[in-house]
Amino acid sequence: MNESAKNENTRETFGSRLGFVLAAAGAAVGLGNIWGFPTQAASNGGGAFLLVYLVLIFVVAFPMLVVEMAIGRYGQANPVDSMRSLNQNPSAKRVGALVGWLGLSVPSAVLAFYSIVGGWIICFMLAAIAGLFGLTEQANWLKGFSIERNLFGTIVFYVLTILIVQGGVKRGIEKWSTRLMPALFLLFAVLFIYIMMQQGAMEGLKHYLIPDFDRIWDRKLILAAMGQGFFSLTIGGCSMLIYGSYLSKKENLPKMAFSVTCIDTAVAFVAGLVVLPAMFVAMHNGVQIYADNGSLLSSDTLVFTVLPLMFNSLGLFGQLFAVVFFLLLTIAALTSSISMLECPVALVSERFNTKRTPTSWVLGSIIALFSGVIVYHFGAMFGLVATLSTQYLQPFAALMFCLFGGWVWNRNAKFKELESGFAEFRNSLFGKIWPWYVRFVCPVLVVTIIWASFN
Repeated sequence: MNESAKNENTRETFGSRLGFVLAAAGAAVGLGNIWGFPTQAASNGGGAFLLVYLVLIFVVAFPMLVVEMAIGRYGQANPVDSMRSLNQNPSAKRVGALVGWLGLSVPSAVLAFYSIVGGWIICFMLAAIAGLFGLTEQANWLKGFSIERNLFGTIVFYVLTILIVQGGVKRGIEKWSTRLMPALFLLFAVLFIYIMMQQGAMEGLKHYLIPDFDRIWDRKLILAAMGQGFFSLTIGGCSMLIYGSYLSKKENLPKMAFSVTCIDTAVAFVAGLVVLPAMFVAMHNGVQIYADNGSLLSSDTLVFTVLPLMFNSLGLFGQLFAVVFFLLLTIAALTSSISMLECPVALVSERFNTKRTPTSWVLGSIIALFSGVIVYHFGAMFGLVATLSTQYLQPFAALMFCLFGGWVWNRNAKFKELESGFAEFRNSLFGKIWPWYVRFVCPVLVVTIIWASFN
């Protein structure tokens, strides 16, 4: 009896389709959507980048999302045991376990630096609240880049993440995802309406929505859009694999993956609707956004420098909406961080039969200690950990998931898994294209992304 059969009847699952879709979309939706995507769009021609991105996220990322979710649901276990279950050959099982451990290292490493950024966002939100009450000294401390402030924000972010993960799939992840994701869209709608009432916003909206067709074949733009789509859906990050393991066998897996892709893309699109017009509002108010050569200034710190200046220039209402904006970013960051912590928590809970609450606190605290080391050695470690995890570990893990899903996983077992909840899979157009696409096209696309990150 394989791992899938052993766990099928005892493993906790999401309580509803909506719960799964919102939780998985929440795992994908993060700072990459709300910070990274608008920044990439602003740096690469606005509408031209948007058009190429919309094509590539369904061509590149969606087929690989189906692979990861299918592996997770087939294995019905943590990433290590799910990868072991794909083939009964002893050598393949050993290599599969190594790939699972490699994949598991990605969310752990990403969480170590991601939580620091999440802490910054919480501090900026608290600073905006303090500013509303005239607490200037406290607001300045919360916006300052001190070790104490960074530690404070990081610890608060970890506590919020652990409190959600300890509740389990239904009472923790699903419960809070079904609340946080609608709140995210609501806050976006409020912010969009407010931004569009400001002078300069319409110019930014045109820049974002009207593509320059001369730029859509630009190599740099295509690679940027491909990489953004790849990382937006956390391909190779194990989050989708572990969430897939909690998905009922009755559900149509490709349909669920498509829904997640659509929601993730919608959040990125709406983030662009807010951030790019906001940038042009800031320009209208005297904030310099672009250099003389047309490149974007402060692209890495856009949400912490340019946008707060724009909010400050709009008086009291600007300060109120600064609170809304950073609350929105906090929600987006949390929906991703809970999926990152869930990966090691699931492994330890299943391997050692430990209770979820202490496991969540112990593992969260261990990763938090590493984050603390990064805070104290920020200049030397932050960029190194971020680069190592996102440019090396994650793409390589994605490549191995793809190769195992396409070549090592038994074809009949794979088809049977996809037919669970989708009886017509073999005869459908998707069923005819997807297996070939995963075997041959996806590995080439991932290698291209890896090559681009080195160049």
